[in-house]
Parts: sequence; structure tokens; C-alpha cells
Amino acid sequence: MRKISIIILILTILSFLIGSYFYPKMPEKMASHWNQYGEVDGYSNKFWGTFLIPFILLLMFLLYLLIPKIDPLKNNIIKFINYYDTFFLIFFIFLIAVYLFMLLWNINIKINPNRFFPIGLGILFIYVGILLKYAQRNWFVGIRTPWTLSSDYVWQKTHLLGSKLFIFAGIISLFGFFFLRYSYLFVLIPIISFSLFLIIYSYFLYQKEAR
Repeated sequence: MRKISIIILILTILSFLIGSYFYPKMPEKMASHWNQYGEVDGYSNKFWGTFLIPFILLLMFLLYLLIPKIDPLKNNIIKFINYYDTFFLIFFIFLIAVYLFMLLWNINIKINPNRFFPIGLGILFIYVGILLKYAQRNWFVGIRTPWTLSSDYVWQKTHLLGSKLFIFAGIISLFGFFFLRYSYLFVLIPIISFSLFLIIYSYFLYQKEAR
């Protein structure tokens, strides 16, 4: 098992230990979802509020191990395996941070979600941008449209542009930290618009190559 794989496994186990520690302290009805204004608008029962994220991490850990083995283009994943590993590590750290944010909120230690999420998601988007630059054609990781999956040329061109756009989206998201009431716009508008643009861009690249 690779070194980062061991770290991710430790983080997964740690999430269950954290949940076991906090479980007796949790209310029967836990805040588990916040709206765009940072207000609680969703609740979970005590068990699932405490342990849903650890179970998600466990499933994701298994998926993380499985993808490089089952992808028909798995040899391409091996070419950027270090970036693949690092992405999952950062994503696991982000989810554990979200988990701690939720647990602390429910014992009345409250961090403004409109400050927390723009920073966390901004960092995540920036690393996705770095990953896209090095990702080789595969069925699980990257900008997977019918046109990128059908052509190495379209894949590479789309991912080079996607790398820059996702890094830019991440930087814009970070600025949401300073605009609490509108922070969700700094996160959602860039990532949605850039993603849609890249889908369309890959189609036109494919048509251009086919001529």
C-alpha cells in the first residue's frame, strides 16, 4: 500500500474515533445542513448525524483503492498516481474538517459556515486544477465527456484549459471569505459556469479534430 494510502486509511479510522468520542455529547436532533446564508435548514438524528461522514469516508477509501484497478485505462492513471493520491488526501482532510465543523456546531462551538466553506472549497478547487494538468485519459478522474474520452487530443486540450479555470475558480472562492452574505456566489458561479464551458469546449474541439 502506498504511503498516502496509509495516511488516508488512518484518517478514515480517525473519523470513527472522533465520532465515538463526540457521540455522547451530541443532541438527539443534530444540525446537519446550512443554507446559503449560513443558517441551519436541515437536521439529522443523533446516529446518522454523528457517523454518516465516517461511513462516507470508508466507502470513498474503498473506491479510491478500487479505481486504479478497475479502470479500462488504468495504465494511464498510474502515470499521474501521485496527483491522484494527493487529491484524495486533500479531499479526505476537507471532509474531516467539515465533520469537525458540524460536530462542534452541535456542542455550541460555532464557526460561520460562510467563512469556512469558501476557504475549504477554494483550496480543493485549486488542487483539482493542479490535478487536471497532469491527468491522463481515464474513465473516473477528470473532465469526462463523450468527446474527451474519445480523443487524447481533446482530453489534453480540455484539461489544460480546465486546469487554469479550476485554479481561477478556487481563487475566486477564497474571496468569498470576505463577503459573508454572498460567499456562496463566489463558490458556485465560477465552478458551475467553468464546468459548463469546458463541456461545450470539449465538444467543439472534437468537431474540429473530426473535420
